[in-house]
Amino acid sequence: MRFRLGRTSGSLAVALVVGVSGATPALADRYLAPGSEQATTVAKAPTITGLDDDLDQLLNDPRLNGGHAGVVVRNATTGAIVYSRNGDKRFNPGSNEKLLTSAAAVDVLGLDYRFTTKVAFDGTRNGNTVIGNLYLKGTGDPTMQAAGYDELAAKVAEAGITVVKGSVIADDTWFDNVRLGTEWAWDDQPFAYAAQISALTVAANDVFDTGAIRVDSGPGAAVGDPAAVTLVPATNYVKIENRAVTGPAGSARTIAVDRPNGTNTLVVTGSAPLGGAVGSNLRTVSGPASYAAALFRAALVSHGVKVKKLRTSVGETPGSATQVAVKESMPLSQLLPKFLKLSNNGHAEILTKAMGRKVKNQGTWSAGLQVSSSFLSSVGVDAPNLRMVDGAGLSRQDLVTPEQITALLRAVQSKPWFSTWYDALPIAGNPDPLIGGTLRSRMVNTAAAGNVHAKTGSLTSVSALSGYVTNADGQKLTFSILTKDFLGASPKSLEDAIAVTLANSGASHAVTKRDLAKLRKPRQLRNDPTTRVDESSLECSWIKESSVKQPC
Repeated sequence: MRFRLGRTSGSLAVALVVGVSGATPALADRYLAPGSEQATTVAKAPTITGLDDDLDQLLNDPRLNGGHAGVVVRNATTGAIVYSRNGDKRFNPGSNEKLLTSAAAVDVLGLDYRFTTKVAFDGTRNGNTVIGNLYLKGTGDPTMQAAGYDELAAKVAEAGITVVKGSVIADDTWFDNVRLGTEWAWDDQPFAYAAQISALTVAANDVFDTGAIRVDSGPGAAVGDPAAVTLVPATNYVKIENRAVTGPAGSARTIAVDRPNGTNTLVVTGSAPLGGAVGSNLRTVSGPASYAAALFRAALVSHGVKVKKLRTSVGETPGSATQVAVKESMPLSQLLPKFLKLSNNGHAEILTKAMGRKVKNQGTWSAGLQVSSSFLSSVGVDAPNLRMVDGAGLSRQDLVTPEQITALLRAVQSKPWFSTWYDALPIAGNPDPLIGGTLRSRMVNTAAAGNVHAKTGSLTSVSALSGYVTNADGQKLTFSILTKDFLGASPKSLEDAIAVTLANSGASHAVTKRDLAKLRKPRQLRNDPTTRVDESSLECSWIKESSVKQPC
């Protein structure tokens, strides 16, 4: 397998936070005009017995030699500092950026926020015939799958329309046409974690990986035959160039799928063993709005609606168009677990542009990030001294300090939406992907299991873990752990050891040296001579070449 994921700068941090109360200003005041920052006073908390020594020992880890780490621990009720090391240093946060984006989105858009996808026609209608075009207009719904476009097509047919004299036009003007974030790597573009962002898109699966399509591949009938390759959903918009073959029974599966930049041709190479299982890969689609329109047009045909003009184009729905069908997404409250627990980059970027559209009437990264920054300032985060250039943390330009992350964690505890947001974070040691998420295989059978609610973060030579934990004395702590510039083995087990140490901290001081030694053991590198990246450290959705998602 091969990786091309980001890097960070700064130190390793663990921090603890308290709620912030205050009046709720009008939306425009809160998100268009910074300046409502709340003053914060941080005091030194009484020492938790043995905690300083334990954390100092943990941070003396050879994996961090030549790298950087910083830790801040606070009491979540008082905000007082329990432990601090280099908490004011800047790091690339990786997917910890989603903590900032998701909190801003929930506050700005609201838990009840829903995306809509509409169908309308211009011109005139004569009985069952539309003398004009059919418009498919999106507002960014990341949950729209092929079945959703089929549902819209069925509604068109149910409305009595059977003939469209014009064409199908895809309207993704709710957002701008900038598809990729700042400094996203060119060779990431075929992979689902770097999908193009559009107001009209298609989710490839039930966890809503947007702007992507599934490629299923398995063996043919005999050794040497072409591998069996299919697209899900089936579409002519994406082409397959199948160079893969069927290998001997018991041989290694070496299937790889590439999409050369600027094309919608998927090149499948390698070998699938005879009698072996079918594997799947997600790959991005260039031009997600046109892809959505192609699926919608095919669904219209299946429901008996004929579109006369063959060419499907992209354009804007006229203000005078007549609406004929609409589909709403699930509310944001239900989308949050799939977004945060599975660390979905596309959701972060869509929500960023949606915030810009709602507050500034501009569905752009620039507008959305300004809204995020204003929210962060409103809750006491030092937003002018952090840098966000996207919503997910895929860019190498993103820079945040552990203190800023813990300031956010402190403030949001007083928000009315906090419990929903808190429950949407990954929960350590719970094997259910939609509960444990990217922490489902971590901290199992420890005091942190079922206790730590935290967001992971992973880029090449970058790792992060920030969230909440309750210690053995019942004190709620918040923490933010950020590391960068390490080589070789990932420090994720070090993050786990810190979290477990916090969970065990208090008067009983229950953590043992044997527990720490087990947790601190680095994961072994897989045998890949082309890279020294520990792929077990990466977000499961960010592994480039794999037929099966890996545990995170």
